[in-house]
Amino acid sequence: MTSYLNTENIARSKGGVEYHPLHPFLPENAKVLFLGSFPPQRKRWCMDFFYPNYINDHWRLEGEIFFGDKNHFVDIEAKCFKIDEIIAFCQEKGIAFFDTSTAIRRLQDNASDKFLEVVEPTDIPALLSQLPHLRAIVTTGEKATETICASLGIPTIPKVNTFVTTPLAIRRGAGGEALLLYRLPSSSRAYPLSFDKKVEAYRQMFQQIL
Repeated sequence: MTSYLNTENIARSKGGVEYHPLHPFLPENAKVLFLGSFPPQRKRWCMDFFYPNYINDHWRLEGEIFFGDKNHFVDIEAKCFKIDEIIAFCQEKGIAFFDTSTAIRRLQDNASDKFLEVVEPTDIPALLSQLPHLRAIVTTGEKATETICASLGIPTIPKVNTFVTTPLAIRRGAGGEALLLYRLPSSSRAYPLSFDKKVEAYRQMFQQIL
């Protein structure tokens, strides 16, 4: 089974500070980069990859959008996701993943953004420099969106289901087309929007970008 675990960072996490437990997933052909805040605690994981919580619907959304089956990437009996199929799919489609923080403290025993204290923000320009075909950054939470806007000097924080242009132009694209920042609804079931409406929001983004 494939793993993107960053064992060095896991080992150095101590004193309440957690360093990012995963390596960035950055296919060279990526057109979309999902940037969250930070992964949940490892006790909530069912695989060693992004969106690892079995009750988070990110991979069900992508399954429904691209295959017409929300359980396409789900191993229902084992209650986990099919990590090798997910990685192969994202490499083929050009979908990248990381987070806006490389080190955090949890102020409460959960994964809520509002209880994350950022110790070290991610060097987002360094990530972008590895993605020459990128067309859009996608966030699904307020903290991640605010962090990216501050990092890239974007004056307007986009509302959910909208996008803004960033000051950066696509490095290899027609006419210096602007890199977009999309904000989509969270795939967490705690976010108060139906699964079908989330599907449509994500579908529209993918149709425009991929």
